[in-house]
Amino acid sequence: MGSLLSLLSRDESNCCSYQKYDVFLDFENAQPTPDERLVYIEVQSVLEQCDIILDEIQCYKGAGKEIREAITTPTEECQLRAWKTVMPLVAKLKRFYLFSTDLERIVPMILGELCSGNSTPTQHLDSQQALVKQFAEILEFVLKFDEYKMKTPAIQNDFSYYRRTITRQRMCDNEFSRRDGKEVSNELANRMSLFYAHATPMLRALSDATSKFVCENPEIPIEQTTEMLSTMTKVCLRMLENPSLISQFEREETRLLVLRVMVGLVILYDHVHPQGVFVKGNGVDVKGCIKLLKEQPSVRSEGLLNALRYTTKHFNEESTPKYVRNLLAA
Repeated sequence: MGSLLSLLSRDESNCCSYQKYDVFLDFENAQPTPDERLVYIEVQSVLEQCDIILDEIQCYKGAGKEIREAITTPTEECQLRAWKTVMPLVAKLKRFYLFSTDLERIVPMILGELCSGNSTPTQHLDSQQALVKQFAEILEFVLKFDEYKMKTPAIQNDFSYYRRTITRQRMCDNEFSRRDGKEVSNELANRMSLFYAHATPMLRALSDATSKFVCENPEIPIEQTTEMLSTMTKVCLRMLENPSLISQFEREETRLLVLRVMVGLVILYDHVHPQGVFVKGNGVDVKGCIKLLKEQPSVRSEGLLNALRYTTKHFNEESTPKYVRNLLAA
């Protein structure tokens, strides 16, 4: 496992000819080469927190009951109960936000390795599979986190209550205000508010980090970054379409990962490319991706189809072909 089954065949004399992407990316067992190791270790130290973060947001229980009681019955006892319930939740929200800043730090490191130099995207995918695997894990995490966040309105309610309460505490120096220290500074609280105001905050962090990478590395043309994203999308699609490739994975969860990563790449491409992913000739087989998703059981596909409908940047623009709109609307 981990070997390239067949190189991406490319007819250099005809750029419009059909290209086969029968590549096997080992998302289960890829190990870093010596050239990848330094970046891999740095990135892995961050990714080790992904499962913990996902478990915490999936199991997030808001303080709605305590907040309602504090508002309807504003006794010191009720307010203190609500405050003590909210504070641990704010600590979690702070960890989530700080983790997004860690992602913003490591994503350019990965992109710098996968998009720089004279190698083609195909060659990068072939020779740097450990970093490709880590990039895939980031995309999967982003999709999962944002899906849980959209299902958890208590997050914004809890943080809004915290900010209102901490503002009142600053205005009155009494025993209640001194029982707990402030969990976040004013500046951090403002940044967290902006972060959680987005329906898909981790996607926003990822797309911002990718766009910043493009802007801060003018020696790497944006085409190299978008071509890497489109090539990896095609590889995932072809792996999913080819039973002999996808069957090599030992775990069913890995097959689902490839599906999520394909969708994550489409969305990220749409946020990074100036014209988006839906315009004709962009190099991404959006129609093929959607059709493949619709062939999956709804329990697998519905959330990913919704991600394409609601978290892409250019879907509702006039440039989106009618057949794409119809496919996603059906």
